[in-house]
Amino acid sequence: MKRKAVYAGSFDPITNGHLDIVRRSLCSFDEVIVAVAYNSAKDTALFSVAERVEMIREALTDVAERVEVDSFEGLLVDYCDRKAACAVIRGLRAVTDFEYEFQMAMMNRHLNPRVETFFMTASEAYLYTASRLVKEVSRLGGDVGSLVPPGVNERLNRKFAES
Repeated sequence: MKRKAVYAGSFDPITNGHLDIVRRSLCSFDEVIVAVAYNSAKDTALFSVAERVEMIREALTDVAERVEVDSFEGLLVDYCDRKAACAVIRGLRAVTDFEYEFQMAMMNRHLNPRVETFFMTASEAYLYTASRLVKEVSRLGGDVGSLVPPGVNERLNRKFAES
């Protein structure tokens, strides 16, 4: 039986830090599903769900045989059951990330004890990288090319040139 994990997030946009977590997760799991979480009630994303899925697929072509890119709405643990995944992967950059993620992990365990949460610390090169900061720096004309895949950087530049 394949060990399958879900790495869920808004990924608006996907960063090199996210991609690092995906690739490193493949050392522990046979398959990783990168799932773009969508909440229609509060989604104010820069990129549509379809755009985010497309950018993630483009960035992970080198591991495409072991990575599925998808989107979902609703409870993450329910999505994990639908996908027959045994684990959720969460990336941590700082203590503040852990506090929030720990609460979420405990709630997920309460809702579905069959799904474990695996915390992965960010690689040193990506400790300060956050999608929110990437968008803000790009919007203000800063260079984020080393923080995101080339396709994402191009889309950010186009998006902010239009506004």
